[in-house]
Amino acid sequence: MMQRPDNLYTLKEALSVAERGKYAIGSFSPRYTPMIRPVLAASQQNNSPAIVQISQKELERYHIEPAEFGEVFFRELRDLQITVPITLHLDHTKDIRVIEAAIAAGFTSVMIDASEHDLAENIRITREVARFAHEQGVSVEAELGKIGTTDFVETDTDEEMYTDPNEAEQFVRETKVDALAVSVGTAHGVYQVRQPKVDYERLQAIRARTDVHLVLHGGSGVPAEMVKAAIQLPGGGVSKVNIATDLEVALLAALGRADRMTNAECKNLAEDQLVAGRNAVAEVVAEKMNVFLGSAGKAGTFGAAK
Repeated sequence: MMQRPDNLYTLKEALSVAERGKYAIGSFSPRYTPMIRPVLAASQQNNSPAIVQISQKELERYHIEPAEFGEVFFRELRDLQITVPITLHLDHTKDIRVIEAAIAAGFTSVMIDASEHDLAENIRITREVARFAHEQGVSVEAELGKIGTTDFVETDTDEEMYTDPNEAEQFVRETKVDALAVSVGTAHGVYQVRQPKVDYERLQAIRARTDVHLVLHGGSGVPAEMVKAAIQLPGGGVSKVNIATDLEVALLAALGRADRMTNAECKNLAEDQLVAGRNAVAEVVAEKMNVFLGSAGKAGTFGAAK
């Protein structure tokens, strides 16, 4: 296993610091390997911790292997001389082989999503992945309930089922996961008809029953005040917020495109287009860190977090 750079953290390490500091860390999905650079650059420029992530469905849709994503990530981390705390995370994944490939590629966190199964089977699958990943020194996120979607990039269905606080207590106790993605009203993708909402009472009930780090998926398009309220709940709220769609929307707008590309197409963009796209992505990342997450300027809160 490769030696981790000093500023590369597991999800558990990073979220422990964020939760104590009452802010959240953005989990940004660049979706294209050339867009890893602006996420890292914006993190450094804003002195903010960050999580760089990609899901199994994104890997498939954009034609990327975990090894390639990891290789570009580590190269950019070195070439840009990034010193702020960073986590490399595999988002929604159902296939253990993809999880194994990501861990081999140096990912410090993985998400097993067995939420389509009943509680007992979700617990069984998640517990096995957690045991395997923890042996490799890698953190594990899981999902309980079902988080809806509008674009099917990260998940297969738009079915939604809110997380049951009592089930969350049992799930975390039996699986020993490090972070839990909860379904409390947000959805993946662009909000077109329905409007985002956050069930704060449900979040507080989950927090009252478990001290696991809570994750808000579907952070793109959610009003800043909603996100901030979810982060700053008494007793500890959300400490990780996933942001993917907003980055791709900004990238495509900067390129004057309506349709998404493959990763190969993105790599073959003209230099001026790459620069324009990267600037647009970096701008969104900086805005999230400053306006939504409260993570800007917080890199120094890590100290000796490991």
